Amino acid sequence: MPLDRRTFLAACSRAGISSALFPGVLYTLAAQAQEASGTDQSKPPTISPEMIDAASVLAGVGPFTDEQKKMMIDGLVDQNGSYKAIRKLKLPNSVQPAFAFHPFPAAEKAVLHVQIRSIDPPKVAHGWQPDPNAKASADINDLAFASVSELASLLHARKVTSLALTQMYIARLKRYDPKLHFVITLTEDRAIAQAKAADAEIAAGKYRGFLHGIPWGAKDLLAVKGYPTTWGAGGFEHQSFDEDATVVKRLDGAGAVLVAKFTLGALAMGDKWFGGRTRNPWNPQQGSSGSSAGSASAVAAGCIGFAIGSETLGSISSPCTRCGATGLRPSFGLVPRTGAMALSWTMDKLGPITRSAEDCALVLNAIHGPDGQDISAHPAPFQWNPNIDIKSLRVGYLKHDFDEPESFKPEPPPKSETAEEKKEREKREAESRVAHERRIYDRRYDLAALDKLRSMGIKLIPVELPKLPYGAMVPLLTAEAAAAFDDLTLSGRDRLLTEQGIEDWPNAFRTARFYPAVEYIQANRARTLAIQQVSALFENLDIIVASSSGMQLLATNLTGHPAAIVPNGLRGNDAPRPPKVDTGDEDDIGGPGTPVSITFLAGLYDDARLAAFAHGYQQATEFNKLHPKLD
Repeated sequence: MPLDRRTFLAACSRAGISSALFPGVLYTLAAQAQEASGTDQSKPPTISPEMIDAASVLAGVGPFTDEQKKMMIDGLVDQNGSYKAIRKLKLPNSVQPAFAFHPFPAAEKAVLHVQIRSIDPPKVAHGWQPDPNAKASADINDLAFASVSELASLLHARKVTSLALTQMYIARLKRYDPKLHFVITLTEDRAIAQAKAADAEIAAGKYRGFLHGIPWGAKDLLAVKGYPTTWGAGGFEHQSFDEDATVVKRLDGAGAVLVAKFTLGALAMGDKWFGGRTRNPWNPQQGSSGSSAGSASAVAAGCIGFAIGSETLGSISSPCTRCGATGLRPSFGLVPRTGAMALSWTMDKLGPITRSAEDCALVLNAIHGPDGQDISAHPAPFQWNPNIDIKSLRVGYLKHDFDEPESFKPEPPPKSETAEEKKEREKREAESRVAHERRIYDRRYDLAALDKLRSMGIKLIPVELPKLPYGAMVPLLTAEAAAAFDDLTLSGRDRLLTEQGIEDWPNAFRTARFYPAVEYIQANRARTLAIQQVSALFENLDIIVASSSGMQLLATNLTGHPAAIVPNGLRGNDAPRPPKVDTGDEDDIGGPGTPVSITFLAGLYDDARLAAFAHGYQQATEFNKLHPKLD
């Protein structure tokens, strides 16, 4: 009996089959059988009772009686499939779904007083004044690791030129890229023209603000007219767009100078891209982590003033932790994503990667606010006050993150196993034992952060993350990603991607096609509980201190809460040695002499206070001023 998906779904419903996954699985099995038999592909595929049995196993429904199977088959009619009709539209990655995600915990807090701001950022800097005592150096390279604030003071006083800074950073990018592999495209001509224009405007007294003349780099998922936007992925090396991303437009308007487009793991996963693997400047034998791989590596290596990264599930946090940079993952919707590659419409966030929390605030001030195109962008204010008394804030810490880990327990051997299985089990046990040792070692830095905060006069209140199945909500991300790259899977071009393992995008996209629509909705309902319960923590607290590698990373990316990731020292010579092979799965493998980080969390759209708290911590510790030795 021929069938199409729409009518088959209706027939299944009439037969009492409630699983949204089952019809799709069965249709796929029938279509595969049709292709294998050489049947005319223009006609709808047919099904058999055996196919229904196989589909029911994959979908986790049934089993069905012969009578039920007969009713399903007899209820099918020959019509064009709705799936095929939609696929013919060839939807580009830039088209958003017909819904908008806003992480508000309650209806009364979700009232939007929308005031669409222009592309140009505010002309007045919030909470920043140039340092009149800023001193330039005879050697421009001495400014390589200077903060945005320091560079801005020098540019404002005309003690250094934007052109000199731009040429210095371009030279450093060219010098260290063969070692660290962080550049996809240098935008040199554009940068030189922008720098010259910035110098002319500043000389004429037309100062645009603290980013005027500052060289910066973009993660290469941001569209820049006239240059490739590769998304780091094989098959997209020559892709380009005719309009700049909103963030690029706003930074252009602020007078910042775009010097380079930086690497990202293919389609925003990891640090491996079509040209190789981006490296950690503290230990070039390791990857920089990802997916904002090039942005974090270049900032940490003193090869750019600041960079823009993105995070869906750790892509700012992870490379900042590995490379020792400072990152601010903003509240979901604070920064519009127009012109950026879409991976997950309900989880993607753009944010700054810099050398200080103050720099994060200065950049975020320029790029936040709705643009009238990203329907999830929220008109929340961002009032940066670097002089806030952080001792007046209510500060908690996630107690479980700082508790002593349970003692290591080896995997119990089965009653019987082959020699090969035993070898594999012992390998897993050895890896788990070393990972446990690393967690114990790095915990001393987490505890030291709490001690430092207490010494600063801050009373810390223990709290716990709400106990919810956050991991079970991750398929929301992969389902949206599979939809964003639907054509990649259907066309077979996914084979061009660099990584093809079980945890890589090609397999994840294929697997996500079996995720039931009903379960997607149920996971979103569970996500509502997570938003409500995590938001409730901030009704009594302003800031929460957390381990950068704890469950908070998953939870807060789902709930949309902001996070500041700041360097928290360097591992000593007694640190566990790094593995010979960096699989990219763990951020804490750096070994002796590599950075660790701590994470601060805040309530939704309380990003300015979060940045101020992180700024206060960095003033007291100065870990962010530690730099790798590249030569």
